[in-house]
Amino acid sequence: MIATALGDLAWPDVADGTTLVVPVGSVEQHGPHLPVDTDTRVAVSVATAVVERLDHVLLAPPVAYGASGEHEGFPGTVSIGHAALEAVLVEIGRSACRWAARLLYVNGHGGNAEALARAVRLLRYEGRDVAYWCCEVPGGDAHAGRTETSLVLASHPWSVRVKRFAPGVTEPLAKILPLLRANSVRSVSPNGVLGDPRGASPDEGRDLLAKLTERLSCAVNHWQVDEGGRLRP
Repeated sequence: MIATALGDLAWPDVADGTTLVVPVGSVEQHGPHLPVDTDTRVAVSVATAVVERLDHVLLAPPVAYGASGEHEGFPGTVSIGHAALEAVLVEIGRSACRWAARLLYVNGHGGNAEALARAVRLLRYEGRDVAYWCCEVPGGDAHAGRTETSLVLASHPWSVRVKRFAPGVTEPLAKILPLLRANSVRSVSPNGVLGDPRGASPDEGRDLLAKLTERLSCAVNHWQVDEGGRLRP
């Protein structure tokens, strides 16, 4: 089944009772080997796979810019910050919910979570049926390591610079997070990697993508939203 993309439709073709899925990503460094739009690619891949499986669900164009200030020590990063991202998400929700029955943000960048939560809480307070969901892999490394590299190898293999694979800082995120937040990613990892991409593979990426798709599809079917606006598993 081919995903139904909102951007391909004329307005009479948009059915009532639709759930609109909006991928949210970022433009930020992902080490020397992954493209700067990795988070957007991952969010779009997961959202597309879910829309292909479910009825009455539309795929919206992605919100490609996010809150990535912690990566601004690297060329290529373009961040709009938390306040601007929150405002964009709120206005998208207010407008889309004039015709969509539900709205789901599928997030590919952890740094967007704060803005997403605030935006969705406000939209829900205003009476709109909105939720967000994050593309998180339990046990995965934090940034541009084996997890994300495998996902991109599965979905966009031509964009991965395999010869540039190199480990970054491999200490647990909890240990380096205070310094990272106080300074930047570059202060803890000169190459921008939080993890180790070596060992990544397309097969592992396809498996991870399938698991993310299954989890999100089940969550959309059940549609239970917690107090923070996050779609429950």
